[in-house]
Amino acid sequence: MYKDIIDSIKKECDKAFDYLKKELAVLRTGRASKALVENLMVDYYGTKTPLFQLASINVPEARLIIVQPYDKNSIKDIEKAILGSELGLTPNLEENIIRITIPPLSEERRKELVSILHQKLEEVKTSIRNHREEAWRKIKEQESEGSLTEDEKYKAKDELDKLVKEYDDKVDEIGEAKEKEIMTV
Repeated sequence: MYKDIIDSIKKECDKAFDYLKKELAVLRTGRASKALVENLMVDYYGTKTPLFQLASINVPEARLIIVQPYDKNSIKDIEKAILGSELGLTPNLEENIIRITIPPLSEERRKELVSILHQKLEEVKTSIRNHREEAWRKIKEQESEGSLTEDEKYKAKDELDKLVKEYDDKVDEIGEAKEKEIMTV
């Protein structure tokens, strides 16, 4: 009975972890990456559209991203989206392409990025803890309804705690790696 609850919580924790990976891919580390800009939302004829659907994105060098719109009329909208993003990037228009040079990060900016990283890590850990609390509540309900014994309840709690610890460790591991990447000059 409680296995279903734990399986559903595992799925929710997987979603939270996937969300974290996507969020961390966008954090600048001083190196060019498609992930920095591919999900920027561009106002394309009144519809918010991800950049990767409007343009090809290439990274020919470690500090350069080239965006080539499929529709030449969207180039100004793409430029506006890049300028309006929190990435701090400046696009350069050249005929039918946009060049984005990734400037090296200052020490101050690196510290800001680490702070943002820690906020995102805590956000995901909080989400995982909330899922744990929800599962524990459901397990206690099953015990009070009589569909779980007290021993099963505590076995479920142990499994739940083990699962949460596993995800917390994964979050810490990916966070440490990203922090090291950000702080590396």
